[in-house]
Formats: sequence, C-alpha cells, structure tokens
Amino acid sequence: MTDQSTNRRDVLRGLGALGCSAAAWPLTTTMTFAAAPWDARLVVIILRGAMDGLDVVRPVGDANFAALRAVGTAESTPLDGGFFALHPSLRPLGGLWRAGELGFVHAVSTPYRDKRSHFDGQDLLEAGTGGDTVIARDGWLNRMLQAVPGVTGETAFAIGRENMKILVGDAPVANWAPDTPLNISPQAQELLQHAYGSDPLFHAAANEAVVLAASVEGMQASPRGRPEAALAAFAADRLNRATRVAAFSIGGWDTHRNQTAMLGNLLPRLAETILTLKRELGANWSKTAVLAMTEFGRTARMNGSGGTDHGTGGAMLIAGGTVRGGRVYGRWPGLAEADLYARRDLNPTGDLRAVAGWTLRHLAGLERSVIESSIFPGLDLGDDPGVIL
Repeated sequence: MTDQSTNRRDVLRGLGALGCSAAAWPLTTTMTFAAAPWDARLVVIILRGAMDGLDVVRPVGDANFAALRAVGTAESTPLDGGFFALHPSLRPLGGLWRAGELGFVHAVSTPYRDKRSHFDGQDLLEAGTGGDTVIARDGWLNRMLQAVPGVTGETAFAIGRENMKILVGDAPVANWAPDTPLNISPQAQELLQHAYGSDPLFHAAANEAVVLAASVEGMQASPRGRPEAALAAFAADRLNRATRVAAFSIGGWDTHRNQTAMLGNLLPRLAETILTLKRELGANWSKTAVLAMTEFGRTARMNGSGGTDHGTGGAMLIAGGTVRGGRVYGRWPGLAEADLYARRDLNPTGDLRAVAGWTLRHLAGLERSVIESSIFPGLDLGDDPGVIL
C-alpha cells in the first residue's frame, strides 16, 4: 500500500463519525478492483478450499475413471468430443459452452507440491511465484499493474472480508465491503465538503465514499440471488466504468466429506456468478476474460467419508467473450495408478500461471519477458495455449 492509499483508508474509516458505519471498511477483503489503461476486462476468481477438478470436469473417457469415482455420468453434459463431461450442477453454463464463451484447462497446478496446506497453497497461488516455499510479499496481479504505465488507484477497490493477496503490493488498492450499509446523510456530505474541500487527496477520498455508498445502497435495495452474485453484479458495475481488473473469491471447496452434496451447493453458486457477470457486463462481456482458479486439486480416489482429500493437479475455468471456449485445454496425463502423482493425485502437466500469463499477454499487451521475469518470476510461458482469441 502506498501512503496515499493508507490516507484514503483512514479518511473513509473516519466517516463513521459522520454517520456511516466503520464496519463497512474492514481490513481484509474478498474482492479487489483496479483501473488500467486498456479496454479489455479481466476477472480472477479464487476458489478457496481446493475445488475437485476431476468431479467438475469429469474425464469419463478415461478407462480408469469409473473405478476411482463412484459418480453417475448419465446426467453429465458431454464436452469436447465426449472424453470429458461437465458436472450436472454446471448445466446452466451450457449456453456459454455452446457459444464458445466457456472452457476449462485440466491437469494444471501451481508449483506447490506435497505439503497440501490451504494457507500455503493459496499464498503461492496469489503470489504467483515459483517453487513451493518461495512466496513473494506482493501478488501477481499487483505486479502486473506495476508493469503498466498509467495505472491509477482512483477506482481500485477491495470488497468483502477476506484478504486478496493477489492484489497486495505497491500499486494502490483501496478497500470496500459491500455487505455493510454505508449511509451518508446529506448533512454529512455537506460536512465532508467543508472539512476536506481544501485538501485534494482527502476531498477525492470523501467523494469516492459518497459515490460508492450510493452504488452499494442501490444494490442492497434490490439483492440478486446468492452473495457471490451480488459481488459479481458490483464487479460488473465497476468494470463497466473505469475499472479493468477485478479479483474476488468464493470459499467452501474443501470437500473432505459428502462431496456430492457440497458440490451440488457450490457449483450453482459458481454458475450464477459467471452468468451474473455476463448479464451485468452487457456489451463489455465481449471484452472480458474470467479465470477461476484454485490452490490445488484433490485426490483421485474418494475417501471413506464420500469426499476427497487434498491433492495436486486440478482444473481451472475460463469464460468471457475474449476466450476461445468450447474446449477443454491441457495435456491429459491419464488416471492409471502409475500415471498419478505420488500414486494418489491427478498429475499436473501444466502450470496455471502460464494460462494467466498468456491471458495478460493478449489482454494487456504485456511483453513475454515482463511476464516471465516480473509478474511470474522464473516462469517459462511455453507455447501459447490459445485460450484467448
């Protein structure tokens, strides 16, 4: 955080004395926005808890899958020639798949191996660094913003109550919680003008609070579905303005027990989030890429509690009008015991950072050398997987 961001945070937190809730300004976040000088939009969704890619994008064409997983395949939606099938709870996304606006990348991971800690895995995912112990203090999206001339902090917001380390760094990012009312009376607004009118920095922060309060109040007056959908709607509202980068998280993917029921609840939330982004972005959906990624995959075999344990390789979701959807990307490693990582996990054959890196290359026009040295230090981008049009 810069001094300027800190000063703005202090000003906005102080608005509690003027009739607005100090609880609307938590120190930890779920969603972050950042303005950028290009026209494409990028949304990164962190699926916290390790989503089971083998259940979400089922490799029904692999002869070993049925022995590893006691899941019905008749209700699944065939994908990409029928080797893969989509979990039935994501059926609402079928229209996006058919339109070429939804795809998946299978058998991917970060460089994190063997320790299988959610905390370390998420930290490495958001830091974007190589090796399973070297974690940078800043996040890869923040380093991306630092690499682009002309980025400002005027419309950079962190929304919610979880810390989004992916956007921590020297590029200024403010904080905001849309789930708590921020009511600023006309009298308080007038007082703000008198109190901060002569100070350009504080005056801009106060104006930002008033504008955001109005936006949040309007959304709270007409809530849409689940909380994630409300976050997606708020994200789209900002992305339809000056914001070009948004990152937020959906938690609860740690399916050690009763995975069938848990994914039956989680995946509709994810589908609604994606569809809300498309609906609310309107024409700007054609300029948008959505990357949904998780810290690691889960074990190939089910456990005795009807769930799966922490694994290695997993899957990521890509969506938006800029993606080349209708495909499952990645090199399939196979599910024979000898093909599994440590004879227990899906073996990762790709680095999800490379997918993110090529997305940045196409959307923001970043040089390959910058991506490999500054944004994802030590990464070899390899060949373009072609996920972005």
